[in-house]
Amino acid sequence: MTLDTSIRLLKLAALGSALFGLAMVLALISPLKLVFDTFLDLVHWPLDGQQALAGDSARVLAAITGGLMVGLGALIWRITEDVFAKDPKTGGRIILIGVIAWYLPDSFGSYMVGAGFNVVLNTGFLAMFVLPVLLHRQTIKTALA
Repeated sequence: MTLDTSIRLLKLAALGSALFGLAMVLALISPLKLVFDTFLDLVHWPLDGQQALAGDSARVLAAITGGLMVGLGALIWRITEDVFAKDPKTGGRIILIGVIAWYLPDSFGSYMVGAGFNVVLNTGFLAMFVLPVLLHRQTIKTALA
């Protein structure tokens, strides 16, 4: 994968993260709540209508989590432009450690509270960040061989 393609995909993943976080925060005050109620029901498979974004504690955690997702997206966007674009090895290491540091506790915690399907969703999200880094590295190794 070319560097330009990796950069575009990382920026798309960063934008996706930020938009997901923003939607999570907006769900607190808008009809997007129905989307997140469905999302919460999905991660607590099966779909049974038993989970919802309700209660003060859940709502503040949604605000915090949404803000962190927006911040993660902004951070990866800047790392992609300011570091990865100039030094893919260093930028890639920074991105990989960050997303793995998110993925492991999020997935473990989700599994432990009975939201195992969130691990599947997290894995897809992880792939959006990891694949552009790893596939670009593979291209570099192939070109040098």
